[in-house]
Amino acid sequence: QVQLVESGGGLVQTGDSLGLSCVASGRPLSSFAIGWFRQAPGKEREFVAGIAWSGSTFYADSVKGRLTISRENAKNTVYLQINSLKPEDTAAYYCAATVARANWVGVHRDDYDYWGQGTQVTVSS
Repeated sequence: QVQLVESGGGLVQTGDSLGLSCVASGRPLSSFAIGWFRQAPGKEREFVAGIAWSGSTFYADSVKGRLTISRENAKNTVYLQINSLKPEDTAAYYCAATVARANWVGVHRDDYDYWGQGTQVTVSS
């Protein structure tokens, strides 16, 4: 069993940057693929970034160039840096984990077995 806790969300202005963290407990994250998803009110939860346990990364086209995902296995933590924030980035951001092959990253909700409770990011215009 893996427990995930996100943090770092908040109220920011357009153009600001924000760093989110996802800390895992229960098992080492080193053999897990991690994904970051977001869900805006009234919308489906969507994939934004993922990182394989090998360190390979994958980003949704809609956010490519503005997001950076990274992991620090020694701290059992995955990070998501969001730059040049826009009002349309307003959403609850969730991290998710699943045991996976070295270079695999899932992009669908059903690809992941463990989820955090989310952290809210609100971008004012």
